[in-house]
Amino acid sequence: MITPQSGILPAANGHALFLTLRLDLTASGAARQVRVACGGFPALTREVGGIDPRAGLVSVVAFGADAWRRLFPGARPALLRPFRARADGARRAPATSADLLLHIRCERRDLAFELARRMRRALGARAITIEEVSGFRYLDGRDLTGFVDGTENPQGEERAEVALVGAEDAPFTGGSYIHMQRYVHDLALWEQQAVTQQEITIGRTKPTDIELPSGVKPPFAHISRVSIEEDGKELAILRHSMPYGGTDRVGLVFIAYARSPDPFDRMLDRMIYADADGVYDHLLDYTQAMTGCSFFAPTQEFLDDLTLRVSG
Repeated sequence: MITPQSGILPAANGHALFLTLRLDLTASGAARQVRVACGGFPALTREVGGIDPRAGLVSVVAFGADAWRRLFPGARPALLRPFRARADGARRAPATSADLLLHIRCERRDLAFELARRMRRALGARAITIEEVSGFRYLDGRDLTGFVDGTENPQGEERAEVALVGAEDAPFTGGSYIHMQRYVHDLALWEQQAVTQQEITIGRTKPTDIELPSGVKPPFAHISRVSIEEDGKELAILRHSMPYGGTDRVGLVFIAYARSPDPFDRMLDRMIYADADGVYDHLLDYTQAMTGCSFFAPTQEFLDDLTLRVSG
């Protein structure tokens, strides 16, 4: 039986917690402690979720390329690689290394916090926080720019087809590649723009979330840059992005799951790099990526087996 981790396929929740960690595996038994803690994460999620089953607590634990090498010598996901930094003009997509990702989603923020707290206790001093960000659902699923986020997400059975590794990498079928970036928005500048200018920057209408017709949607619109067809089929990723921040500093935690890292890489390249005509994603004139990490989320069966692996 192949079971993806609980936080990959379900629809969006009202709250999310994004926790990236660095691992210190120098002490004797450190790798084993981390493997045991990660192996117990699905059960811990069920335990905390049992406090209020209606809250829909789900989670993912995922590993960066370097952490995978140190924790699991031997076989590794075929396409697992570090996040690649990019820069072109004023546009930047930095790479910020992280060993471990905890992505927790729920309708109750307190239960997400409780699960993260218990997991940190299980990891102990072996895990050092890099960044912890709480995301929230804004209005009817909109980014803080005011536009609906994730409109093109796959639905139904297509979600698994897009997000989960298939038979092409049999040892890791059911796992998922993850890319995550935290963006900071310049909302003051964005809100100075007329709604019509905002709409051609995004490529959709603001109130009704309808894609602009091809004769109106410019090549520099966000939708134009990230819509890529290959062999007659549009490349797809499963987004679970969420707004974050307070009244002074706001942005979006972009996080995407896919059966391969290639679609994300190609989309980000088209956003950052200007083409021969100087065209790039004009949304980047109003938002800046501050972090960039990549991970692999193995199956629940892989996690269940972790306590049986050779001690580190």
